[in-house]
Amino acid sequence: MKQAIGVIDSGIGGLTVAKEIMRQLPNEHIYYVGDTARCPYGPRPQEEVKGFTWEMTSFLMEWNIKMLVIACNTATAVVLDEIQSELPIPVIGVISPGARAALKVTKNNRIGVLGTEGTIKSEAYVRELIAINMESKVTQLVCPKFVPIVESFQYNSDIAKKIVKETLTPMKKTDIDTLILGCTHYPLLGPLIEKEMGPQVQVISSGEETASEVSAILHYKKTLNIESAPPEHRFFTTGSKELFGKIASDWLGISDLSIQTASIEKGVMKI
Repeated sequence: MKQAIGVIDSGIGGLTVAKEIMRQLPNEHIYYVGDTARCPYGPRPQEEVKGFTWEMTSFLMEWNIKMLVIACNTATAVVLDEIQSELPIPVIGVISPGARAALKVTKNNRIGVLGTEGTIKSEAYVRELIAINMESKVTQLVCPKFVPIVESFQYNSDIAKKIVKETLTPMKKTDIDTLILGCTHYPLLGPLIEKEMGPQVQVISSGEETASEVSAILHYKKTLNIESAPPEHRFFTTGSKELFGKIASDWLGISDLSIQTASIEKGVMKI
């Protein structure tokens, strides 16, 4: 099917999921919305996050997408169930795939979760991990400075190294052997996080498992794109098109991206 897979996020973090979908499903079209103008979602009230997520969802539904991936942990925790119940297409989030990926590799069932204030407060990962394995012992840590570093294109800077080191100090004192990057922005800081935690801790992002779930659902629904023509990806941002383009090109390794600015007027997103 020529219809695209929709991917939404509070900013550029969901590109980590989109990249993995592109890798596993190279024929699929991706339509991506990053709400960079209102990022981060983590500190915002739940009702606000819910409203913003619905605006992005409604916008992509106008493009006749065949599946929606909510590639934002905060939005997944707040509104995934509601959107799944309302839309006529498959909708998945990133929390369940991230939890499953962590449980596949942990040896001692001691799992850490890094996330935004909203995700950690929701305890969505705690519930998901324990629901799958009741022996899971979960340690959570709010990382409020991580998203701004990524969104400002400083994820390889000396400032990023310093902030990662300071932020992870409490987590390094625990006995975890697996650490979930519970925000899709955090994989862009992945190398710094892995270095700081050391080789004894497996660092997990949800991208690979989420993409595998997308593939399985599309295969089951018989809606995979089997055409050989190159896919047409579209990217929309509510913030700076130039900054979004720099980060997206750097992370995805694609120079000629189709990027458009989306605006919000009276609760409606449009270009």
